[in-house]
Amino acid sequence: MHIVAILALDSVSAFDLAIPCQVFAFAAHSDGSPAYEVRVCAESTVTTMAGPAQPFQVSSSYQWDDARDADTIVVPGVPAEQEPHPRAVRLLTRAAARGARVASICTGAFVLARAGLLDGRRATTHWRFAEALAEEFPGTHVDPSVLFVDDGQVLTSAGVAAGLDLCLHMVRRDHGAAMAAGVARLMVMAPQRTGGQAQFIDHRAPESDSADLGDTLQWMRSRLHEPLTIADIAAHAMMSKRSLARHFQAQTGSTPLRWLLAHRIQRARELLETTDAPMRSVAEATGFGSVETLRHHFARQVGTTPSAYRAAFRVRP
Repeated sequence: MHIVAILALDSVSAFDLAIPCQVFAFAAHSDGSPAYEVRVCAESTVTTMAGPAQPFQVSSSYQWDDARDADTIVVPGVPAEQEPHPRAVRLLTRAAARGARVASICTGAFVLARAGLLDGRRATTHWRFAEALAEEFPGTHVDPSVLFVDDGQVLTSAGVAAGLDLCLHMVRRDHGAAMAAGVARLMVMAPQRTGGQAQFIDHRAPESDSADLGDTLQWMRSRLHEPLTIADIAAHAMMSKRSLARHFQAQTGSTPLRWLLAHRIQRARELLETTDAPMRSVAEATGFGSVETLRHHFARQVGTTPSAYRAAFRVRP
């Protein structure tokens, strides 16, 4: 059983704390058995940081010592300026030294940085605090534009709800896209959001000629097997190519073709996990046309070949 320990430090963000509890608790194998053992570890009763809302207290039957044998340790957000308890720092550095996976949500990245775990690494945090993280820890390459960063053993997420994306990514990495999609359905959210945190940074008023692309996005999802072009997409949206590019970036944080590629890869993963369809059929069903093109894009996006992915994650009845 993969043990996930969630550190409830003082002034922990209540929402950040709940995210990994929900995601990992919902993850289950096809026979219904849990995929993770989830432990909320608190040294004592802690007071949450709930923004302008009234803070409340949280206690747990697990203490910090119960995280010593965890396979994954998640650090939810705390006030960026708050110095972490020395014992928490030691716990994290020792966990990393023994090979455990360590992740942070939102401003939890400051805790990892003060434990020395982000030195020389790429990382992210809430866009409001990205500049402060980069200034305080110049040895860390802070990317404020993404929803999360997977740097192998150490993972970081952007602000607040991006913790959902990070935790679903870890489920996907551990057990495949089918399990992650199942968790996402239970949580009533998309299995994988396209675009990054950049789409939330600039909160300008909508343009007077803005248009909702919801129908076009659904139309694109239903035609992943077709060789769609920018002209096809613009025609369906009844826009010029330039207007389409502007609205697509504003609403998804991505370009039409990058969005399309991400959804084709996601569909390919699902087919590889749940069917024995030949690679040529998978390539055709996902709009790549040929096995060679599927293999090229799949390896670039997922980091392995379609055949190797199927061997690792094929779910059989």
